[in-house]
Amino acid sequence: MWALSGRAEKGLIITTGSFTPSALLQASREGSEKIDLIDGNLLCDKLAALELGVTKEVQTYYEVDASFFSQF
Repeated sequence: MWALSGRAEKGLIITTGSFTPSALLQASREGSEKIDLIDGNLLCDKLAALELGVTKEVQTYYEVDASFFSQF
């Protein structure tokens, strides 16, 4: 990538989607500039871990107790 040549130690590309297999290969190719790729899933994980731009929500789940209903 000409934008990284001699100007930076590493590049970072972020997408809300996903990267193609060829993009992943190119980013990890031996001899190329170092590029970190962050896809939508990893971006969400990082935002949640840092609690940045997200709100933590606790939900209650109920499971049916079949033994209760078998009495009738």
